[in-house]
Order: sequence, then structure tokens, then C-alpha cells
Amino acid sequence: MTRNIRGIMAATAAALVFAAIPSASATPLPDTRQTPAVQTDPVDASLHAKTRGDGTVRVNVVTKSRGDLAGAATAGERVQSFDALSLVTLKVDAGGLDKLTANPHVVSVTEDIPVPPTLNESVPLIGGDKAVAAGKTGAGTAIAILDTGVATKHPFFGNRVKTEACYSVNDDSYGATSLCPNGTTEQQGPGSADSEAGPCATMGNACSHGTHVAGIAAGDGTGISGAPVRGVAPGADLIAIQVFSRFDSDDYCGEGASPCALSFTSSQIKGLEKVSALRTAGTKVAAANLSLGAGRWISECASDPRNPIINNLLTQGVATVVAAGNNGYTDAVSAPGCVASAFTVGATTDNDQPADFTNRGPLLDYFAPGTSIGSSVPGGGYASLNGTSMATPHVSGALAILRQAFPTESMADIESRLDNTGKAITYTGGSTSRIDVGKAIGGPAPEPAPDPKPRPTKVISEKTYAIPDSPGILEAPITVSGVPGNASASMKVAVNLTHEWRGQVRIDLIAPDGQRYPIRPVGSEGSGTLNATYTVDASTAPASGTWKLNVKDTAAGSTGTLTSWSLLFANSFEKTGSYLIPDPGTLTSEITVGGVTGKAAGALRVYVGANHDRIGDLQISLVAPDGRTYGIKGSTQTEPGGTLSATYTVDASASPANGTWKLLVSDIVGPYRGFLTAWSLAFPSNENQTSLAIPDSGSVDMPIVISGFPGNASRELKVHVEARHQWPGDLKIELLDPNGKVYLVKATSTADTGQTIRKTYTVDASTSPASGTWKLRVSDVYAGSTGTIDSWTLTF
Repeated sequence: MTRNIRGIMAATAAALVFAAIPSASATPLPDTRQTPAVQTDPVDASLHAKTRGDGTVRVNVVTKSRGDLAGAATAGERVQSFDALSLVTLKVDAGGLDKLTANPHVVSVTEDIPVPPTLNESVPLIGGDKAVAAGKTGAGTAIAILDTGVATKHPFFGNRVKTEACYSVNDDSYGATSLCPNGTTEQQGPGSADSEAGPCATMGNACSHGTHVAGIAAGDGTGISGAPVRGVAPGADLIAIQVFSRFDSDDYCGEGASPCALSFTSSQIKGLEKVSALRTAGTKVAAANLSLGAGRWISECASDPRNPIINNLLTQGVATVVAAGNNGYTDAVSAPGCVASAFTVGATTDNDQPADFTNRGPLLDYFAPGTSIGSSVPGGGYASLNGTSMATPHVSGALAILRQAFPTESMADIESRLDNTGKAITYTGGSTSRIDVGKAIGGPAPEPAPDPKPRPTKVISEKTYAIPDSPGILEAPITVSGVPGNASASMKVAVNLTHEWRGQVRIDLIAPDGQRYPIRPVGSEGSGTLNATYTVDASTAPASGTWKLNVKDTAAGSTGTLTSWSLLFANSFEKTGSYLIPDPGTLTSEITVGGVTGKAAGALRVYVGANHDRIGDLQISLVAPDGRTYGIKGSTQTEPGGTLSATYTVDASASPANGTWKLLVSDIVGPYRGFLTAWSLAFPSNENQTSLAIPDSGSVDMPIVISGFPGNASRELKVHVEARHQWPGDLKIELLDPNGKVYLVKATSTADTGQTIRKTYTVDASTSPASGTWKLRVSDVYAGSTGTIDSWTLTF
């Protein structure tokens, strides 16, 4: 997707997304669904009520430039400054708000809201095991966890917490005190974000969330008893940044719930500034993880004060990965997930369904697993939690793996890999990709060069169509490719349909150039099945292109169903005339074949038409372009004179298809004579282009019926497959002969690239009967992706 960098405006704060339903007693947030198109007062209207009397409020003030900050700061007490942003956090009263309103250099003023935590088999599901097996663990990259701190000595992290910082608030009017271990509002260096040190160590589970999130992103359970196998990027380093404060007021924690840990927007912005500075200094940060969210946004929140720093990080090649929120909204996400340049993540179940609690909608970028996710918690233990908080670090870890795998690619390219290789999860109102990092490390790879599609002699569509009641018209298409020139003068059109009153049904064939050929007029038949083959002289119409079967119900009151139809291009290469057969002697007639790939058919169909006073005198053979001679008909004393009209099957698979073929017609004794009137070559190639979905972890069969072929199939039977799949390597393709014997056509393979199969396979089917129903079976062996079998062609 394209992420648009927006201007600097102010919006709402956000809370941590933990693993339960939001507290009903929490401070209510404004409904941000309606964002004003024009804002004349930069001060959020709700702030005036909070400063009545002697009241004060913390606000984030955005100015037009950093040079305007000093003037804006005179409106109140400066409580937080920022290193590079045109932003300052103030504590102001009513008079201060008035000053900010009157200041023409102020862009926006929003409350620095402390929001309570909204507590509410994943790595293999997203292909993390495949990535690790391919040697991609996120090594050489780092993931920043902006949260409640991290238990830095937990064995799951293996001494990979390389950088720590704390940005926490002391504010008596909010009942807020810093969670930095040394008690200050800002601390950096080893131990500064350790959730098992300082005030956090006394707060029980209130500071456990960051350790759980970090473990999902980058934990490694190798050699640890009772630990999960691994997080998504077990080789990545961690940057632990504490952005929460301790609150001892039930006004913010909820009745009887204090003390609790809450995060101010200003602290989050300070943490993101720290990530930006680390990236500038050379740390290869892949992602900044914010399992945060509040409010309800159905469109981008360009006014959110985190917008500028998230935009800056993206230009530095660092993705800010944000939880969508746990409110169950079907059309909205929380802030800052509504920031255009954020990577916003929703939660799915193990069955790849959207979790009931997850927010979703047009602003959602990705899904990842978010239910019953096991990971690390302080104290050296492990626990399972639910929430979009748990989904978010899956994406952060995936980005670390992709940054290791593709160190020179832009963030847009890496994002494209995630977009193009994930599994589409569909829900009411939209569809969003569930990431698959295993596939992303191999994609989007160039599509393999397609094999030429065989020139078809018969094209079948078994797609079922309803025949509408009059005055409706059904047009069912078949697309023909690879047949040069015009269609045949004796093209066969087979139709199978049922109707409550067949006599009302009129059928026409419409050629690719628009020519209409009447096939079946109206009649007087009653209800039942129509299964008929019609011959059409379509020799003035191009063979290749889209043909349409036009089915019209000419009278109201009845309906029906078209179950299948097909086109047979009879006599692919044909020669007609009246050619004298020497008596005795040999007539040589030539046909030049072009446009047929590879070898000739194992069941080449040779039609011969002749008139002769004694057919038994004739001996017929076929000479291939490479000089090989194939016997067709021997002489016999039992055949009387008359007309010869016969089709012979020849195994010519040892010879090339293209080139000049010669029919040798010999009259071995006199005194009888005759003429060759026609002969043709047909390379039998039946195509079924019904198009069927390939179910995830399931299989689908697509049949082709062969009739009139004596004996067994060829030792070089050609099977051409055209399919699309998110991970072609997951597909196993088999050919089932008319007796049910199974031939392996394609095995699963991790080496398959792209998302398209257009390939011809060769099968030795010489022990199977040629005629009967053949089936192509396509099986998706592994879970997590879907696709479509568009067509397959069986060439004898």
C-alpha cells in the first residue's frame, strides 16, 4: 500500500492494549468518528470544561515550527519538551487555553490523556518456522518495544536487550508517579526499562505486558525447559523503552483498581524520538512496537500528535507497528493506528478468523495471530494472553526478519513483500492480509517463465450457469488461445443443459469477432435434459479469442441450467481435394504443421478420406518431419471398392510436431484406381477451463473425458496446468487415470517461486487406458493460503 505523509495536526492519546475487555470505569474518550474538515479554534473544545474554576489540564501543543515553541510555552507550565518536534507538553489553566487560542502559531491543542490498559500456535501459522529454517531470524536488526518495560534478565531474551530508556511522568494532580527505577521522569542506560526493578517490581502484573510483547517479537526458547519454541525473530536485538507511569487515583484506574500503569501520549512520543535517535546513530532498528490504542477512527487521523514522529521514522526505514484495538469495531481502529504511516495490526484466531474483540476496517493494514499467545512474563515464567497487543509484535518480528533478508530494500519494498504473500482474511466490509513471513522471504519473487500452452483441439467449460427466464439471456464464455488462423468448417459445439421447457430455448454461438451462428432453433420439446453436439461452419471466424454460447429462453414461465459446453476444433491441420493415386504406385501428400510445441502426440489422430475401386489394395503410412515412418493401414484382400473414411491413432511421440508431414498412399496392385479426397492431422489436446477454488488444506478434482481413443495412453502424456496460489510450493498435483490409478505430476517444494503456475508436465501413462474420465487433483498440503486452478490441458 502507499502510506501518505500528512501534515502536523493534533488528536487523541492512546492506551496500552493488553488482553481483556476495556474497563467500564475508565475515563471516557471522545468519539472521533467525525473529524472536522475545518478547525477554527486550535484548542479541543472539551478542554475548556476541564479548566473551569481553578482546574488545570495537561495538553500537547503543536506549533507551526520549533521557533514558535517558546511563545506557546508561556501559556502554562512546561512539563515535557521534545528534541526535534514542533511540540511541547504544558499544564495550563483556563487563561492558558485562551492564550493558546489567540496564538496564531499554534496548530492544535489536545489533552495528554492517561488511558488505562485495555487488558483483554502462532509462529508456525505465520510461517516463522519456515523463515528460521531458511536462516532468517532477524539477526543484525533490532526491535524497539515501547511498553511497560521488559524483564531484561529473562532467559527468553538471552542477553539481547541492548538498549534501555524510560520516559515516565510525575504529576501530583493526576496522582501519577514515574516508573523509572531511579524515580526521575527520564532515565537511560542499563536497567532503566527493567520491569523487575524500581517501582514496577512492586506492582505485580501491571508491568508484565511489555515482557510478554517482547517475547512474541524476539524470544528464543532454545534449551529452556517449559518455554515456547521461539518468538518470530529469535535473533533480533531488543530496545526496551518504558513509557508508562504509576497512577494511584481511582479516577483514572477505575474504582478499587489503583495503583495501575497508564501511558501519556507525551511519553510515547519521547520514546519514539529515542528510537529515531538510535536509528540516526546507526542502530539497525526494523520496527517500533506500540501495542497502544484508544478512540474510534474510521478515517486517517492526520491531527494525532504522534503523526510527525511516526512519519519521520518511516522515512528512516523504521516501521511503527501499532495495535488496532480490542473494541470489536468492524469499521474503525484506535489511535495511533489511524495514522497513515503506521502499520496497524488486528488479531486472528488459530483458525484464521478475525478475533471477536479485534478492531478492523479500511484502516487495518495486517492481521496476525492474537488469541492464546504464549510468551514470557516477569519472574522467568510464561503465560498466554489475548489481544491485538499480541498480534502486533508478530508483525514487528516479521519486519526484523525481512530487514535481515533484504538489507538494501526500502521499507516500501519490504511492505510489498508482506502485502503480496499474506493470506487474505475476509470479513464484513473488507479483506485484510494475515502475514506470512515464511512466504515473504521468498516473495514477491519473479514469476517463473511460463511453458507455452498447448494448442487445444477441444476446450471444455463445466461451470454451471442459471438460464434466466425470458427475456433474460445467458452468455457463457470459453477463451481459446494458441490456435492460429480461422476456425474449422466443421467445428463441433457440445451443449449440456436442463430446462423446464426445452422447446423455448434458442442457442447461438458468437465468435470472437462477433459473428453469430445459429445452433438450435426453438422447438416443441418439454422438460428434461438437452445433451447434443452441433456442427458449425465457423471457417470465416478467428479461432482464438473468446467464444460465447448465447442461450435465450424465448417465453416466460420456466428456467433451466447450463451444466457444460465445449468447442471441438476438428481437423486441426487438413488438406482436401482430389488427388489421383497411381496404379500401381505411391501418392505423396504434404501438410506443414506449425505452432505446436514440443513432440508430436502419443495419440496423433490421422484422418484419411479416399475413393477407390478396391480399398484393400491401399497401403498407407505417415512420414514425420524427422523422417520416421509410421504405418497406418496395410493392404488386405478382403476390402472391396468404395469410400474410405477412417481416423487412425498413431503414437508419434518420438517425432517433432512442427514441420512437414507426408502421407504416403500406395496402390500395390493393378488394375484398380482411386483418389485421395482428404486427410488431416489432429494433435489431441483437451482443455478444461472451468476454474475452481483450491481450498486451504484441501483438494479439488477437475475432470476431462476422453472418448474414441483405442488402447492405452502415451508414455509421454502431457499435462499442462495453469493455477494461481499464494504459495505454489504448498501444492501437490496428481493425475488420476480412468481406473483411478494416481500419477504424481508435481510435488510440494520450498523452491517454487512466484504465485502462478503455467507449466507442462510429462507423465508416462502407457499402462492406463486412453479413453475414460481423467482427473487432475490439486491438493493444498499446508494451511495458511488459498488459490485457484484456472485450467488444465491433457495432450495425448
